[in-house]
Amino acid sequence: MKFLKILLYVIGSILLILVIMVATMVTTIDRTPYKEMSYYKQWKENVAKVSNQTATDTVSQTLSAGWAKVNITPAMPGPMAGYGKRRGKHYEAVHDSVYVRTIIVENGVTKAAIITADMLIVPPNITARVKELLPATGFTFDQIYFGAIHSHNSLGGWYNTITGKLFAGPYDAAVVETVAQAIIKSINDAKKNIQSATIGFGEVKDTLDIKNRLVGEEGIVDPWVRNLEISGANGQKAMISSYAAHSTILNASTMELSRDWAGALVDDLESREANFAVYMAGAVGSMAPIEKGKDDFDEVKNQAGNVEKSIQTILGKFEKQPAILRSVTVPLPLRDPRPKIMPNLALRSWVFRWAFGDVPSYIKALRIGNILMVGVPCDFSGELMPELTAYAANKGLHLMVTSFNGGYVGYITNDKYFDRDLYETKTMSWFGPYNGAYFQEAIKDLIDKMS
Repeated sequence: MKFLKILLYVIGSILLILVIMVATMVTTIDRTPYKEMSYYKQWKENVAKVSNQTATDTVSQTLSAGWAKVNITPAMPGPMAGYGKRRGKHYEAVHDSVYVRTIIVENGVTKAAIITADMLIVPPNITARVKELLPATGFTFDQIYFGAIHSHNSLGGWYNTITGKLFAGPYDAAVVETVAQAIIKSINDAKKNIQSATIGFGEVKDTLDIKNRLVGEEGIVDPWVRNLEISGANGQKAMISSYAAHSTILNASTMELSRDWAGALVDDLESREANFAVYMAGAVGSMAPIEKGKDDFDEVKNQAGNVEKSIQTILGKFEKQPAILRSVTVPLPLRDPRPKIMPNLALRSWVFRWAFGDVPSYIKALRIGNILMVGVPCDFSGELMPELTAYAANKGLHLMVTSFNGGYVGYITNDKYFDRDLYETKTMSWFGPYNGAYFQEAIKDLIDKMS
Protein backbone atom coordinates (compact mmCIF):
# COMPACT_ATOMS: atom_id res chain seq x y z
CA MET A 1 0.00 0.00 0.00
CA LYS A 2 2.82 2.38 0.88
CA PHE A 3 4.52 1.62 -2.46
CA LEU A 4 1.27 2.34 -4.32
CA LYS A 5 0.93 5.70 -2.57
CA ILE A 6 4.50 6.60 -3.52
CA LEU A 7 3.89 5.53 -7.11
CA LEU A 8 0.71 7.61 -7.33
CA TYR A 9 2.53 10.58 -5.84
CA VAL A 10 5.33 10.28 -8.38
CA ILE A 11 2.88 9.91 -11.27
CA GLY A 12 0.89 12.88 -10.02
CA SER A 13 4.03 14.98 -9.71
CA ILE A 14 5.10 14.09 -13.24
CA LEU A 15 1.66 14.92 -14.60
CA LEU A 16 1.70 18.26 -12.76
CA ILE A 17 5.12 19.07 -14.21
CA LEU A 18 3.88 18.16 -17.69
CA VAL A 19 0.81 20.36 -17.27
CA ILE A 20 2.98 23.27 -16.15
CA MET A 21 5.38 22.71 -19.04
CA VAL A 22 2.53 22.62 -21.57
CA ALA A 23 0.98 25.74 -20.03
CA THR A 24 4.26 27.62 -20.37
CA MET A 25 4.84 26.44 -23.96
CA VAL A 26 1.36 26.45 -25.50
CA THR A 27 -1.23 29.17 -25.94
CA THR A 28 -4.18 29.97 -28.17
CA ILE A 29 -3.88 31.58 -31.60
CA ASP A 30 -4.36 35.34 -31.42
CA ARG A 31 -7.11 36.20 -33.91
CA THR A 32 -7.31 39.91 -33.17
CA PRO A 33 -7.81 41.74 -36.52
CA TYR A 34 -4.46 43.10 -37.64
CA LYS A 35 -5.69 46.68 -37.94
CA GLU A 36 -6.39 46.65 -34.20
CA MET A 37 -2.86 45.57 -33.34
CA SER A 38 0.02 47.80 -32.24
CA TYR A 39 2.32 46.43 -34.96
CA TYR A 40 -0.05 47.73 -37.63
CA LYS A 41 0.05 51.22 -36.13
CA GLN A 42 3.84 50.99 -36.01
CA TRP A 43 3.97 50.02 -39.70
CA LYS A 44 1.88 53.05 -40.62
CA GLU A 45 4.26 55.24 -38.66
CA ASN A 46 7.27 53.63 -40.35
CA VAL A 47 5.95 53.99 -43.88
CA ALA A 48 4.81 57.57 -43.20
CA LYS A 49 8.48 58.48 -42.79
CA VAL A 50 9.16 57.50 -46.41
CA SER A 51 9.07 60.70 -48.39
CA ASN A 52 6.50 61.04 -51.15
CA GLN A 53 8.91 63.41 -52.85
CA THR A 54 11.33 61.83 -55.30
CA ALA A 55 14.21 64.21 -54.66
CA THR A 56 16.78 61.64 -55.71
CA ASP A 57 14.91 60.70 -58.87
CA THR A 58 16.15 62.03 -62.18
CA VAL A 59 14.73 61.79 -65.66
CA SER A 60 17.30 63.92 -67.47
CA GLN A 61 20.42 61.84 -66.86
CA THR A 62 21.30 58.49 -68.39
CA LEU A 63 21.53 55.26 -66.51
CA SER A 64 24.69 53.26 -66.01
CA ALA A 65 25.08 49.63 -65.02
CA GLY A 66 27.70 47.02 -64.24
CA TRP A 67 27.61 43.39 -63.21
CA ALA A 68 29.72 40.58 -61.81
CA LYS A 69 29.44 37.14 -60.21
CA VAL A 70 31.53 35.29 -57.61
CA ASN A 71 31.63 31.51 -57.23
CA ILE A 72 30.59 30.28 -53.76
CA THR A 73 30.75 26.53 -54.49
CA PRO A 74 32.38 24.89 -51.45
CA ALA A 75 35.81 23.35 -51.97
CA MET A 76 34.67 20.20 -50.17
CA PRO A 77 31.21 18.58 -49.90
CA GLY A 78 29.08 19.93 -47.07
CA PRO A 79 25.44 19.93 -46.01
CA MET A 80 22.74 20.99 -48.44
CA ALA A 81 19.97 23.38 -47.47
CA GLY A 82 16.33 22.92 -48.40
CA TYR A 83 14.70 19.73 -47.23
CA GLY A 84 14.43 18.93 -43.53
CA LYS A 85 14.22 15.20 -44.19
CA ARG A 86 17.88 15.23 -45.29
CA ARG A 87 18.90 16.07 -41.70
CA GLY A 88 21.96 17.98 -42.89
CA LYS A 89 23.36 15.20 -45.03
CA HIS A 90 26.29 16.21 -47.24
CA TYR A 91 25.93 16.41 -51.00
CA GLU A 92 27.83 13.79 -52.97
CA ALA A 93 28.75 15.70 -56.14
CA VAL A 94 28.54 19.14 -57.76
CA HIS A 95 26.14 19.11 -60.69
CA ASP A 96 26.47 22.85 -61.33
CA SER A 97 28.31 25.57 -59.43
CA VAL A 98 26.60 28.21 -57.27
CA TYR A 99 27.31 31.94 -57.27
CA VAL A 100 26.35 35.31 -55.92
CA ARG A 101 25.51 37.72 -58.72
CA THR A 102 25.34 41.51 -58.54
CA ILE A 103 24.01 44.13 -60.93
CA ILE A 104 24.69 47.75 -60.03
CA VAL A 105 22.51 50.52 -61.45
CA GLU A 106 23.39 54.23 -61.22
CA ASN A 107 21.79 57.40 -62.55
CA GLY A 108 24.27 60.10 -61.58
CA VAL A 109 22.44 60.94 -58.37
CA THR A 110 22.04 57.64 -56.55
CA LYS A 111 22.77 53.97 -57.05
CA ALA A 112 21.56 50.50 -56.14
CA ALA A 113 22.99 46.99 -56.09
CA ILE A 114 20.72 44.06 -56.97
CA ILE A 115 22.25 40.95 -55.39
CA THR A 116 21.06 37.40 -55.89
CA ALA A 117 22.41 34.33 -54.12
CA ASP A 118 22.19 30.85 -55.65
CA MET A 119 20.92 29.63 -52.29
CA LEU A 120 17.70 28.59 -50.55
CA ILE A 121 17.36 32.08 -49.04
CA VAL A 122 19.63 34.98 -48.15
CA PRO A 123 20.13 34.00 -44.49
CA PRO A 124 19.60 36.80 -41.95
CA ASN A 125 23.00 36.25 -40.32
CA ILE A 126 24.73 36.62 -43.70
CA THR A 127 22.72 39.80 -44.23
CA ALA A 128 23.93 41.09 -40.85
CA ARG A 129 27.56 40.37 -41.76
CA VAL A 130 27.18 42.07 -45.15
CA LYS A 131 25.81 45.17 -43.38
CA GLU A 132 28.99 45.29 -41.32
CA LEU A 133 31.14 45.10 -44.44
CA LEU A 134 29.09 47.43 -46.66
CA PRO A 135 30.62 50.82 -45.75
CA ALA A 136 33.86 49.95 -47.54
CA THR A 137 31.91 49.48 -50.80
CA GLY A 138 30.32 52.93 -50.74
CA PHE A 139 26.79 51.46 -50.58
CA THR A 140 24.26 51.80 -47.79
CA PHE A 141 21.89 49.02 -46.78
CA ASP A 142 19.00 51.01 -48.29
CA GLN A 143 20.79 50.71 -51.64
CA ILE A 144 21.07 46.92 -51.45
CA TYR A 145 18.29 44.77 -52.91
CA PHE A 146 18.62 41.08 -52.02
CA GLY A 147 17.07 38.04 -53.66
CA ALA A 148 17.69 34.31 -54.00
CA ILE A 149 16.98 31.60 -56.55
CA HIS A 150 15.52 29.41 -53.74
CA SER A 151 17.25 26.21 -54.81
CA HIS A 152 16.69 23.39 -52.32
CA ASN A 153 19.95 21.78 -53.48
CA SER A 154 22.40 24.55 -52.68
CA LEU A 155 24.94 24.92 -49.89
CA GLY A 156 23.94 24.77 -46.25
CA GLY A 157 25.63 25.17 -42.91
CA TRP A 158 24.75 28.84 -42.62
CA TYR A 159 22.30 29.24 -39.70
CA ASN A 160 23.03 28.55 -36.04
CA THR A 161 19.53 27.82 -34.74
CA ILE A 162 17.67 24.58 -34.11
CA THR A 163 15.49 25.06 -37.18
CA GLY A 164 18.41 26.38 -39.22
CA LYS A 165 20.31 23.18 -38.52
CA LEU A 166 17.26 21.14 -39.53
CA PHE A 167 16.88 22.80 -42.93
CA ALA A 168 20.51 23.75 -43.62
CA GLY A 169 22.58 21.22 -41.69
CA PRO A 170 25.25 21.71 -39.00
CA TYR A 171 26.34 25.31 -38.61
CA ASP A 172 29.69 26.45 -39.99
CA ALA A 173 30.68 30.07 -39.32
CA ALA A 174 33.13 29.88 -42.23
CA VAL A 175 30.19 29.51 -44.64
CA VAL A 176 28.67 32.76 -43.40
CA GLU A 177 31.95 34.62 -43.79
CA THR A 178 32.69 33.14 -47.22
CA VAL A 179 29.30 34.07 -48.64
CA ALA A 180 29.34 37.55 -47.08
CA GLN A 181 32.81 38.25 -48.46
CA ALA A 182 31.72 36.94 -51.88
CA ILE A 183 28.80 39.38 -51.88
CA ILE A 184 31.13 42.26 -51.09
CA LYS A 185 33.54 41.14 -53.82
CA SER A 186 30.70 40.92 -56.35
CA ILE A 187 29.75 44.54 -55.55
CA ASN A 188 33.32 45.73 -55.94
CA ASP A 189 33.81 43.77 -59.16
CA ALA A 190 30.57 45.13 -60.62
CA LYS A 191 31.72 48.67 -59.81
CA LYS A 192 34.73 48.16 -62.06
CA ASN A 193 32.50 47.45 -65.06
CA ILE A 194 30.08 50.38 -64.93
CA GLN A 195 29.01 51.62 -68.36
CA SER A 196 26.21 53.70 -69.84
CA ALA A 197 23.13 51.59 -70.29
CA THR A 198 19.47 51.52 -71.20
CA ILE A 199 16.98 49.42 -69.26
CA GLY A 200 13.81 47.86 -70.60
CA PHE A 201 10.95 45.95 -69.03
CA GLY A 202 9.03 43.06 -70.52
CA GLU A 203 6.64 40.49 -69.09
CA VAL A 204 5.02 37.43 -70.59
CA LYS A 205 2.36 35.06 -69.30
CA ASP A 206 3.39 31.42 -68.90
CA THR A 207 0.55 29.28 -67.54
CA LEU A 208 1.98 26.00 -68.84
CA ASP A 209 4.87 25.75 -66.39
CA ILE A 210 3.30 26.69 -63.06
CA LYS A 211 0.59 25.32 -60.78
CA ASN A 212 -0.92 26.00 -57.37
CA ARG A 213 0.64 23.43 -55.04
CA LEU A 214 -1.35 24.51 -51.98
CA VAL A 215 -4.97 23.99 -53.08
CA GLY A 216 -4.67 22.93 -56.72
CA GLU A 217 -7.36 24.15 -59.10
CA GLU A 218 -9.27 25.71 -56.22
CA GLY A 219 -6.64 28.46 -56.18
CA ILE A 220 -4.95 30.73 -58.70
CA VAL A 221 -1.39 31.22 -59.91
CA ASP A 222 0.90 34.12 -60.68
CA PRO A 223 1.81 33.19 -64.29
CA TRP A 224 3.92 36.19 -65.26
CA VAL A 225 7.59 35.96 -66.18
CA ARG A 226 8.90 39.46 -65.43
CA ASN A 227 12.16 40.67 -66.95
CA LEU A 228 14.58 43.60 -66.98
CA GLU A 229 16.88 43.89 -69.98
CA ILE A 230 20.00 46.01 -69.44
CA SER A 231 21.82 46.99 -72.63
CA GLY A 232 25.31 48.39 -72.14
CA ALA A 233 27.02 50.92 -74.38
CA ASN A 234 29.70 48.36 -75.25
CA GLY A 235 27.14 45.96 -76.70
CA GLN A 236 27.00 43.75 -73.60
CA LYS A 237 23.58 42.80 -72.27
CA ALA A 238 22.34 41.62 -68.86
CA MET A 239 18.92 40.25 -67.89
CA ILE A 240 17.04 39.90 -64.63
CA SER A 241 14.19 37.39 -64.76
CA SER A 242 11.66 36.44 -62.10
CA TYR A 243 8.93 33.80 -61.99
CA ALA A 244 6.80 32.31 -59.22
CA ALA A 245 7.42 28.57 -59.72
CA HIS A 246 9.35 27.07 -56.81
CA SER A 247 12.86 25.71 -57.46
CA THR A 248 11.90 22.28 -56.16
CA ILE A 249 12.15 20.02 -59.20
CA LEU A 250 15.14 18.33 -57.58
CA ASN A 251 13.79 16.31 -54.67
CA ALA A 252 15.27 15.41 -51.30
CA SER A 253 16.86 12.22 -52.63
CA THR A 254 18.95 14.12 -55.20
CA MET A 255 22.27 14.54 -53.44
CA GLU A 256 23.99 16.80 -55.97
CA LEU A 257 24.71 20.48 -55.47
CA SER A 258 22.65 22.39 -58.04
CA ARG A 259 20.79 25.62 -58.79
CA ASP A 260 17.76 23.58 -59.95
CA TRP A 261 15.72 24.86 -62.91
CA ALA A 262 16.36 28.51 -62.03
CA GLY A 263 20.08 28.00 -62.60
CA ALA A 264 19.44 26.15 -65.83
CA LEU A 265 17.37 29.13 -67.00
CA VAL A 266 20.24 31.50 -66.21
CA ASP A 267 22.61 29.27 -68.20
CA ASP A 268 20.16 29.19 -71.12
CA LEU A 269 19.78 32.97 -71.11
CA GLU A 270 23.55 33.47 -70.98
CA SER A 271 24.04 31.12 -73.93
CA ARG A 272 21.60 32.98 -76.18
CA GLU A 273 19.78 36.07 -74.91
CA ALA A 274 22.36 37.86 -72.73
CA ASN A 275 25.98 38.03 -71.66
CA PHE A 276 24.97 37.96 -68.01
CA ALA A 277 21.76 36.78 -66.38
CA VAL A 278 20.20 36.83 -62.93
CA TYR A 279 17.18 34.92 -61.68
CA MET A 280 15.19 36.08 -58.65
CA ALA A 281 12.51 33.91 -57.07
CA GLY A 282 9.20 35.74 -57.31
CA ALA A 283 6.01 35.10 -55.34
CA VAL A 284 6.86 31.43 -54.91
CA GLY A 285 4.55 30.73 -51.97
CA SER A 286 1.88 28.20 -53.02
CA MET A 287 3.40 28.00 -56.52
CA ALA A 288 5.14 24.96 -58.04
CA PRO A 289 6.62 24.06 -61.42
CA ILE A 290 4.81 21.59 -63.65
CA GLU A 291 7.39 18.85 -63.92
CA LYS A 292 7.79 17.24 -67.34
CA GLY A 293 10.55 14.80 -68.17
CA LYS A 294 11.98 11.32 -67.64
CA ASP A 295 13.98 12.19 -64.49
CA ASP A 296 14.76 15.14 -62.22
CA PHE A 297 17.47 16.75 -64.33
CA ASP A 298 15.48 16.24 -67.54
CA GLU A 299 12.60 18.04 -65.81
CA VAL A 300 15.01 20.83 -64.81
CA LYS A 301 16.11 21.21 -68.44
CA ASN A 302 12.54 21.25 -69.73
CA GLN A 303 11.24 23.73 -67.15
CA ALA A 304 14.09 26.13 -67.85
CA GLY A 305 13.74 25.73 -71.61
CA ASN A 306 10.01 26.38 -71.53
CA VAL A 307 10.36 29.55 -69.46
CA GLU A 308 13.15 30.72 -71.78
CA LYS A 309 10.88 30.16 -74.79
CA SER A 310 8.27 32.37 -73.15
CA ILE A 311 10.87 35.12 -72.71
CA GLN A 312 11.96 34.77 -76.32
CA THR A 313 8.47 35.74 -77.51
CA ILE A 314 8.90 39.27 -76.11
CA LEU A 315 12.51 39.97 -77.11
CA GLY A 316 12.71 43.26 -78.98
CA LYS A 317 9.48 44.45 -77.34
CA PHE A 318 10.85 45.60 -73.99
CA GLU A 319 9.62 49.02 -72.80
CA LYS A 320 12.53 51.43 -72.37
CA GLN A 321 12.64 52.99 -68.90
CA PRO A 322 13.41 56.58 -67.84
CA ALA A 323 16.46 57.22 -65.66
CA ILE A 324 14.53 57.16 -62.37
CA LEU A 325 16.21 55.39 -59.49
CA ARG A 326 15.13 55.21 -55.87
CA SER A 327 15.46 52.66 -53.07
CA VAL A 328 14.12 52.34 -49.53
CA THR A 329 14.13 49.83 -46.69
CA VAL A 330 11.22 50.01 -44.25
CA PRO A 331 11.02 48.02 -40.98
CA LEU A 332 8.02 45.68 -41.00
CA PRO A 333 6.61 45.00 -37.51
CA LEU A 334 4.79 41.70 -37.03
CA ARG A 335 2.44 40.04 -34.56
CA ASP A 336 4.27 38.01 -31.89
CA PRO A 337 5.19 34.64 -33.43
CA ARG A 338 2.87 31.77 -32.49
CA PRO A 339 3.43 28.78 -34.80
CA LYS A 340 0.40 26.51 -34.96
CA ILE A 341 0.40 23.01 -33.52
CA MET A 342 -3.40 22.43 -33.59
CA PRO A 343 -6.35 24.30 -35.17
CA ASN A 344 -6.56 26.83 -32.33
CA LEU A 345 -3.38 26.14 -30.36
CA ALA A 346 0.11 27.46 -30.94
CA LEU A 347 3.54 27.51 -29.37
CA ARG A 348 4.32 30.58 -27.31
CA SER A 349 6.60 33.24 -28.73
CA TRP A 350 9.53 32.35 -26.47
CA VAL A 351 9.50 28.77 -27.78
CA PHE A 352 9.57 30.01 -31.35
CA ARG A 353 12.46 32.37 -30.68
CA TRP A 354 14.37 29.59 -28.90
CA ALA A 355 14.02 27.30 -31.92
CA PHE A 356 14.03 29.77 -34.80
CA GLY A 357 15.91 32.80 -33.54
CA ASP A 358 14.66 36.36 -33.68
CA VAL A 359 15.56 38.39 -36.75
CA PRO A 360 14.47 41.85 -37.94
CA SER A 361 11.88 42.00 -40.70
CA TYR A 362 11.60 44.70 -43.33
CA ILE A 363 10.43 45.37 -46.87
CA LYS A 364 12.73 46.69 -49.56
CA ALA A 365 11.56 48.70 -52.54
CA LEU A 366 13.64 49.61 -55.57
CA ARG A 367 12.29 51.74 -58.38
CA ILE A 368 14.14 51.67 -61.72
CA GLY A 369 12.28 53.77 -64.24
CA ASN A 370 8.66 52.67 -63.96
CA ILE A 371 9.61 49.24 -62.63
CA LEU A 372 9.00 48.77 -58.92
CA MET A 373 10.79 45.85 -57.34
CA VAL A 374 9.53 44.96 -53.86
CA GLY A 375 11.55 42.50 -51.78
CA VAL A 376 9.80 40.68 -48.94
CA PRO A 377 11.26 38.51 -46.12
CA CYS A 378 9.28 35.37 -46.84
CA ASP A 379 7.89 32.85 -49.30
CA PHE A 380 5.25 35.28 -50.62
CA SER A 381 2.21 33.64 -52.19
CA GLY A 382 1.53 34.12 -55.89
CA GLU A 383 -2.17 34.15 -55.03
CA LEU A 384 -1.66 37.63 -53.59
CA MET A 385 -0.09 39.04 -56.76
CA PRO A 386 -2.99 39.80 -59.18
CA GLU A 387 -4.49 42.44 -56.87
CA LEU A 388 -1.11 44.04 -56.26
CA THR A 389 -0.13 43.98 -59.93
CA ALA A 390 -3.35 45.77 -60.88
CA TYR A 391 -2.90 48.31 -58.08
CA ALA A 392 0.62 49.15 -59.25
CA ALA A 393 -0.47 49.34 -62.89
CA ASN A 394 -3.06 51.95 -61.94
CA LYS A 395 -0.15 54.00 -60.58
CA GLY A 396 1.81 53.58 -63.81
CA LEU A 397 4.23 51.01 -62.38
CA HIS A 398 5.32 47.51 -63.40
CA LEU A 399 5.45 45.50 -60.17
CA MET A 400 7.97 42.75 -59.41
CA VAL A 401 7.64 41.18 -55.96
CA THR A 402 10.58 38.98 -55.05
CA SER A 403 10.97 36.75 -52.01
CA PHE A 404 13.96 36.27 -49.65
CA ASN A 405 15.14 39.86 -49.18
CA GLY A 406 17.73 39.05 -46.50
CA GLY A 407 15.28 38.35 -43.68
CA TYR A 408 12.91 35.41 -43.31
CA VAL A 409 9.54 35.07 -41.53
CA GLY A 410 8.14 31.92 -43.14
CA TYR A 411 5.22 31.69 -45.59
CA ILE A 412 2.72 34.45 -46.29
CA THR A 413 -0.35 32.91 -47.93
CA ASN A 414 -3.90 33.81 -48.84
CA ASP A 415 -5.72 34.38 -45.54
CA LYS A 416 -8.68 32.22 -46.53
CA TYR A 417 -6.46 29.14 -46.22
CA PHE A 418 -5.05 30.00 -42.79
CA ASP A 419 -6.90 27.20 -40.98
CA ARG A 420 -6.05 24.52 -43.53
CA ASP A 421 -3.88 21.69 -42.20
CA LEU A 422 -1.19 22.11 -44.87
CA TYR A 423 2.58 22.57 -44.81
CA GLU A 424 2.56 26.25 -45.82
CA THR A 425 -0.35 27.25 -43.59
CA LYS A 426 0.58 25.23 -40.51
CA THR A 427 4.25 24.24 -40.30
CA MET A 428 5.55 27.40 -42.00
CA SER A 429 2.96 29.96 -40.86
CA TRP A 430 4.51 31.54 -37.79
CA PHE A 431 2.98 34.96 -37.20
CA GLY A 432 -0.72 34.34 -36.91
CA PRO A 433 -3.68 35.14 -39.15
CA TYR A 434 -4.36 37.99 -41.60
CA ASN A 435 -0.79 38.34 -42.81
CA GLY A 436 -1.83 37.98 -46.42
CA ALA A 437 -3.95 41.13 -46.14
CA TYR A 438 -1.33 42.87 -44.00
CA PHE A 439 1.51 42.27 -46.44
CA GLN A 440 -0.70 43.32 -49.35
CA GLU A 441 -1.54 46.57 -47.60
CA ALA A 442 2.10 47.20 -46.75
CA ILE A 443 3.11 46.67 -50.38
CA LYS A 444 0.32 48.99 -51.55
CA ASP A 445 1.59 51.63 -49.12
CA LEU A 446 5.04 51.37 -50.72
CA ILE A 447 3.54 51.51 -54.20
CA ASP A 448 1.86 54.76 -53.17
CA LYS A 449 5.12 56.14 -51.79
CA MET A 450 7.21 55.13 -54.79
CA SER A 451 4.80 56.13 -57.56
